[in-house]
Amino acid sequence: MQAYLECAGVAKRFGGVTALQRVDFSIQQREIVGLIGPNGSGKTTLFNVISGLIRPEEGRVVFKGRDITRLAPHAICRLGIARTYQIARPFRTLTVIENVIVGATYGRRHETRIDRARAEAEHWLEFTGLAARADAQPGQLPLAEQKRLEMTRALATQPELLLLDEVMGGLNSTEVDACLRVIRRIRDELGITIIIVEHVMRAVMGVSERVVVLSYGELIAEGKPAEVVSDSRVIEAYLGEEHAQALRR
Repeated sequence: MQAYLECAGVAKRFGGVTALQRVDFSIQQREIVGLIGPNGSGKTTLFNVISGLIRPEEGRVVFKGRDITRLAPHAICRLGIARTYQIARPFRTLTVIENVIVGATYGRRHETRIDRARAEAEHWLEFTGLAARADAQPGQLPLAEQKRLEMTRALATQPELLLLDEVMGGLNSTEVDACLRVIRRIRDELGITIIIVEHVMRAVMGVSERVVVLSYGELIAEGKPAEVVSDSRVIEAYLGEEHAQALRR
C-alpha cells in the first residue's frame, strides 16, 4: 500500500549541526501518529520540511503520490497540508473570527467571497468550541484557547493532513482532555490524518495509534505506544525508566 505521506531519506543541516539524519518516515490515511523525542531532536524541523517552510539537503517528501519537496508553503497548504506552531502565532490586530477567515481565504478552496469565508470561519469556531470568543482579540484568550485558535485556523484551510506542534503544551489536565476530544473528532468525523508533536506523554499515548521517536535527528524507534515505551533506546534517549514504567501502568 502506498503511504499517504512519505519522507524518504530526509536530511537537514544548519551549519555544522545535523537536524535530521536521513529520516525515513511514513503515515497512512486517517492515522493519528505521535512524533516524540527530546528537545532538539528534529521534530519541528521535520514539520517545517513537510510544510515547505524549509527545504532538506537530501531526500524527498511525497504526499498522495506527489513529490512536494520543493513546493512553497502556500502551494503545500493548497494541496491539503496544514500545521500549527508550538508558540501560537495569531494575527494580533485581527479578531478571533478574522484570524480564521484568513485560513478560509487562503486555504484549499481559496474562498474569495468574504461572506462565504465568514460562514466557513463560524463553522470551524463552532466545531472547536470557540464560537463564543469570535469577536475577542487573540491576546484576550487564555493559553488553552490560543492553542485552540491555532487548530481552528488550520482547519479552516480544509486540510487532509494536519500537523499539530505541541497544541497541549502548558495546558492543565482538564484542558488537555478537552483538546484530545477535539483531536479525536477531527480524525473520526472529518477523516483528517494527523501527526502530533507533543511532550505531554499521557496525551500522545492516549490518542496515537502509532508513535515515532526522533533523537539527535535520527529515527530511533516506531510502533504502537505500548511497544515504544518499552523500547530501551527510547527509555535511554528520552523517557527515563521511571517515566516509562508510569506510562506502562
